[in-house]
Amino acid sequence: MLASVAKGDIDDVTETHQQAMLQSLRTLALKFYKRNPREFRKGGFAEAEPAVEALFAPLDDWARAPLREAEWTRRLAEAWQPDFAGDRVRALVEGMLVMCMASYDHHREFFLTTQLDPQKLYNSARNLEAVAWKIGHARTPRGELVLLSNSMDADTGANLSFEREFGKLIATQDNLALIIEDKGNRTIRTGMVNLATMAFLPIPIK
Repeated sequence: MLASVAKGDIDDVTETHQQAMLQSLRTLALKFYKRNPREFRKGGFAEAEPAVEALFAPLDDWARAPLREAEWTRRLAEAWQPDFAGDRVRALVEGMLVMCMASYDHHREFFLTTQLDPQKLYNSARNLEAVAWKIGHARTPRGELVLLSNSMDADTGANLSFEREFGKLIATQDNLALIIEDKGNRTIRTGMVNLATMAFLPIPIK
């Protein structure tokens, strides 16, 4: 009861957007694991679903989760490094998860006293665009994609479900950024990630 009294409409909207963001990340994790089963096997899993559950388990106690302190830029880079021997899907999704949670200042609940920065949400959306592009282009020294995602098959047709889910994820972050910008009369500075260097836009932690 006390929590509901201390919430405003914007807090409910923020929680709805965060839930949508997390659901998109879960969907992407499962899709990447199913397209790249060798990755979840590196973690000792026999199927994709338990690997996804293990990946998102830290959210149950995010305030004390060691993953919260992870360097998300390094985790993302590991996902497409040719010599990385670990689980690329886990590195990719953990990097996106920590980055996106940082854009919410790592809150799992939102109240009247919670003040989010729309710039962080905007920056996360641009970073996600860059990640989606990189995954579609990063290749091994043998010329193979480091992670399979979208496909163009002459027999079964195009599978662009990864692109659509990334689009939903980016739109979720962008939409909330605009809502908070309007609510707080703050101006978002536009910018883009340099795809050549993959130097991500910053999301500073309070």
